[in-house]
Amino acid sequence: MKILLLALIPLLVCAKKSERFYQELFMSEYGGTMEVLLQDGTRCDIITKTHAIEVDFANKWAEAIGQSLNYARQTNKKAGILLLIKSGGDQKNINRLVNTIQKYELPIEIFYLEY
Repeated sequence: MKILLLALIPLLVCAKKSERFYQELFMSEYGGTMEVLLQDGTRCDIITKTHAIEVDFANKWAEAIGQSLNYARQTNKKAGILLLIKSGGDQKNINRLVNTIQKYELPIEIFYLEY
């Protein structure tokens, strides 16, 4: 049993953290309020003085676009996406997000956090 527990320790240390962990990390640097209930019943992940921000892992880039625009509309703030990217990876998802925002001239600012 001890061998199994020791074998799991590296996995637990390297495990991907929750979205909330990264929300708190971002807020420690930029400030803001987490999980704000909006008029339509949705919850904006982070609201700062200037932005309404959706926090998502890179593979959910497409969902993040719609959510950030909805949050911005309701709060009259700039739309933002905090994209959580794998260290050394996720380039195809980053490209998809950036290319879509540029193609349609969407008013979304992207923030990146590597894990």
